Amino acid sequence: MKILVTGAAGFIGSHVCHFLLARGDDVVGLDNLNTYYDVSLKHARLDQIKLFAAGKLADPWFPSNDKVGTFKFIKEDISNREAIADLFATEGFDGVVHLAAQAGVRHSLDAPFDYVDSNVTGFLTMLEGCRHNGIQHLVYASTSSVYGANTNMPFTVNNPADHQVALYGATKRANELMAHSYSHLFNIPTTGLRFFTVYGPWGRPDMALFLFTKAILAGEPINVFNNGHHIRDFTFVHDIVRGVVAVLDNPATPDPKWDSNAPASASSKAPWRVHNIGNGQPVELLRYIEVLEDCLGKKAIMTMKPMQPGDVPDTSASVETLVNATGYKPETLVGEGIERFVKWYRGYYR
Repeated sequence: MKILVTGAAGFIGSHVCHFLLARGDDVVGLDNLNTYYDVSLKHARLDQIKLFAAGKLADPWFPSNDKVGTFKFIKEDISNREAIADLFATEGFDGVVHLAAQAGVRHSLDAPFDYVDSNVTGFLTMLEGCRHNGIQHLVYASTSSVYGANTNMPFTVNNPADHQVALYGATKRANELMAHSYSHLFNIPTTGLRFFTVYGPWGRPDMALFLFTKAILAGEPINVFNNGHHIRDFTFVHDIVRGVVAVLDNPATPDPKWDSNAPASASSKAPWRVHNIGNGQPVELLRYIEVLEDCLGKKAIMTMKPMQPGDVPDTSASVETLVNATGYKPETLVGEGIERFVKWYRGYYR
């Protein structure tokens, strides 16, 4: 297949590109390379993808077919309507994996317009591209943040997602509703994936594991919010990637059992679905830090802080619908995942 991957220079997007190329798909990667965090890290991820596609680098993460796919990178902003329309019309994609977005709960308190421009307007350009170009399946990133004030765990996709506590989650919930309207009106198969606390090699520098590792190695204190009593469903990035591709290969279809008098929240009479992707084995933040200390061989200096505005105390995912749709279930344990991150971090930053 020929697949558009947006956010290709990002944390999850770069891994998705590797996986698709390794199995022989042709990939067009799109990213605006913004300065939300260190752009050199984004360029380094792209360099790895290009070297792998050119046969100059063995993929350390995923097994490869005999024939690796081709890769083309395009620097563009997803909110540029004309450029995105031209891209869809020119390239003739079979499927789209839409991962580009303005990420981060806390940043949304300071830069709300960035989230609407990227996560709402940018998502609309993707929907329009799919609408006018016969795309077989649009898979897009949602987030566990859509569960907002809900504390009934584990979170299932049939739980309400109507009480947002941060604009970031609100924009992602808007994506799910926008996708449903396009699936209903234009019969476009769309699937939203609610990611749960993704971590792993090539991660974002603003995420906890990255921040903690950098500070601990430097002998500097780390800020531990909610006094360390957060519980998170930490999900290793390669489990996320395998889930994304498994979903891509199984386009959403109408649910024949969907009843408009008792409407299910995660399916529809339209070809539309949402799934959780989480490890299903939530871990307390203090335990997460302990595992990191063991992998680094160094203790953390912890500064306890109250819970941040827009944050939630706990997350835990039910992945039943993902398993039913694809047969895939994330399984990497936190100890293994953190060890693999630390190995990458030490290698990359020497």
